[in-house]
Amino acid sequence: MGYDDVITHLGEFGPYQKRIYYLLCLPAIVCAFHKLAGVFLLAKPDFRCALPYENGSIYELSPHLWNLSYPENERCSYYDVDYTEEYLNGSIPRSSNETKTCSSYVYDRSKYLNSAVTEWNLVCSRSLLSATSDSLFMLGVLLGSFIFGQMSDKLGRKPTFFASLVLQLIFGVLAAVAPEYFSYTISRMIVGATTSGVFLVAYVIALEMVGSSYRLFAGVAMQMFFSVGFMLTAGFAYFIHDWRWLQIAITLPGLLFLCYYWIIPESARWLLMKGRKDEAFVIIEKAAKENKVEVPNEIYEQLVDEVAEKKKQDEMAASQPAATVFDLLRYPNLRRKTLLIFFDWFVNSGVYYGLSWNTNNLGGNQLVNFMISGAVEIPGYTLLLFTLNRWGRRSILCGTMMVAGISLLATIFVPSDMNWLIVACAMIGKLAITSSYGTIYIFSAEQFPTVVRNVGLGASSMVARVGGILAPYLKLLGEIWRPLPLIICGALSLTAGLLSLLLPETLNKPMPETIEDGENFGKKPAPQETAEEGGTQELSGMLNGKSG
Repeated sequence: MGYDDVITHLGEFGPYQKRIYYLLCLPAIVCAFHKLAGVFLLAKPDFRCALPYENGSIYELSPHLWNLSYPENERCSYYDVDYTEEYLNGSIPRSSNETKTCSSYVYDRSKYLNSAVTEWNLVCSRSLLSATSDSLFMLGVLLGSFIFGQMSDKLGRKPTFFASLVLQLIFGVLAAVAPEYFSYTISRMIVGATTSGVFLVAYVIALEMVGSSYRLFAGVAMQMFFSVGFMLTAGFAYFIHDWRWLQIAITLPGLLFLCYYWIIPESARWLLMKGRKDEAFVIIEKAAKENKVEVPNEIYEQLVDEVAEKKKQDEMAASQPAATVFDLLRYPNLRRKTLLIFFDWFVNSGVYYGLSWNTNNLGGNQLVNFMISGAVEIPGYTLLLFTLNRWGRRSILCGTMMVAGISLLATIFVPSDMNWLIVACAMIGKLAITSSYGTIYIFSAEQFPTVVRNVGLGASSMVARVGGILAPYLKLLGEIWRPLPLIICGALSLTAGLLSLLLPETLNKPMPETIEDGENFGKKPAPQETAEEGGTQELSGMLNGKSG
């Protein structure tokens, strides 16, 4: 008996659950705004040094003046000569090849009116600051997943959701009015932390209220709402060219979700876990009434008994040593699988955000590239709905990562004048890595033993955030050679995809419960044991049934 049995009586995805679920999907759109708007907030247009004789700020110069003013392929310094009228009209030759570092810059404002980069001159020797700002945003996401995850388990899903939402609104506006780089970056880092509180908590509430047969759909569909937010970010950037107003525009929609306080209930599953059965029963009865079903009284009685039993189990568990990530690394087979899963999470996150934030370096229309990068995620997630329970988790994970790797590495052989083909390869890679990222969540949960599953997923998420923290620096490599970020992402994806073949398949396999189960899961038996244990293992598998 458990809350899943209550959902069976309520209807696994009845009208009540659908209404709450779709309302909870909408905040994912705003979280996408904040996570991806850095592409436009920190957009780096073409630039050049402001020359000593210039009074205006027009970016374009004639080829003749370019040659007289700047060394070849150089934008961060100019020739240290007297820019007299005679020199500029070509009457006298250049007297020296010595250069001088820029003190101010002229930006091409044909695509971006302004950005944080142009306002604070985050170019040349200061270009690292731009990537660092995005990197610290992802550090905030990491800290937020830990802080708000703990709050969610201790204080409840609902108060954590609204606390993070209010903080997101406050610091989203503060980032827009920040007078200098430091305050802007700190505000954005806190906004990054709140995206974990808003999105992850909404994700948990949504999945805790639907039946097990709908959880794959519910999880994937919520990710699709994030992809919709991805595409809408380009729409905001199309109409709003001032970065401060853009930051305000992506923040204010969060105000709409404050009204959820009177609509979204606390998770009944969490209330039961905390022994607050009366509050949980009120929510269950409301859901039953809206779904036009009746939950039998014996179900409530059994839940009361289960709550009492759960309290005893928690008291016993409190006296035992808490599970740690070191339990996953103590045994050879479990350690090998854990390290492979960690690497998969690192690569998936790093490549996903690396490709998402690198659209400005692909050439062509940057807004169109960004829009396509978000749009390809929809078929990427749709693929999972039709294949994940048919072809297996390992097959999808390995296949999609290898497709991503091959398509991105193929950009090495694409001629520089065929920009459309480079964009096409990048987008195929983005579609594939999106499918891979969606798979790794489920695959990892089915690999880790129950006793350390939360610890394992938490550690995996932290490793993924490290990939996200490093991803912004890929943009800088694109300034050295445009395909370089794609090649690095491709090599990592291909390697991780091949290594994923070393993990055992989990589809229709019993999930490991204990550390011993986790160590034995996917472990090849010694030759002398195979004949003796083969029949026993087959019988055990039949008795355990199919799960996952």
